[in-house]
Amino acid sequence: MANSLSVTSTLKGNMAFEATAGSGHSLVLDVDSSGGGSDLGFRPMEMLLMGLAGCTGMDVISILRKMHQEVTSYQVRAEGDRAEEHPRVYTHITVEHIVKGSNLEIDKVRRAVELSATRFCPASAMLGKAAQITHSYRMIDSETDTEQTGTL
Repeated sequence: MANSLSVTSTLKGNMAFEATAGSGHSLVLDVDSSGGGSDLGFRPMEMLLMGLAGCTGMDVISILRKMHQEVTSYQVRAEGDRAEEHPRVYTHITVEHIVKGSNLEIDKVRRAVELSATRFCPASAMLGKAAQITHSYRMIDSETDTEQTGTL
């Protein structure tokens, strides 16, 4: 299948797994001692938030570049609240886009975030089936340090 991806996770000891993607990249997943692990790597649920932040971030920066916005720095912060009962899925996720640059237009920043959140980011679409996702954006003018903010 042309659109399939693959990952193999191999137990390395205690609760640590080395996850290797079909692309050849790998990383370690683990938990802390309270979960029987050795705290050697990322928590699996952290990886879901990382995937979301990376996915939407790549969309937004690509869209802003096509809109000829002069972005000098960009950061995506994702935070998730989880259910108390197992399987402890995310119930609400907040994603904050922090865009800094010269001559940025707030309407274009908002539109880029909106397009990613509603149309392009498959991680957002998938996680949005289980959790409410709220996107906000903060645009900072690098010359004046003035900020404009908004929420979708």
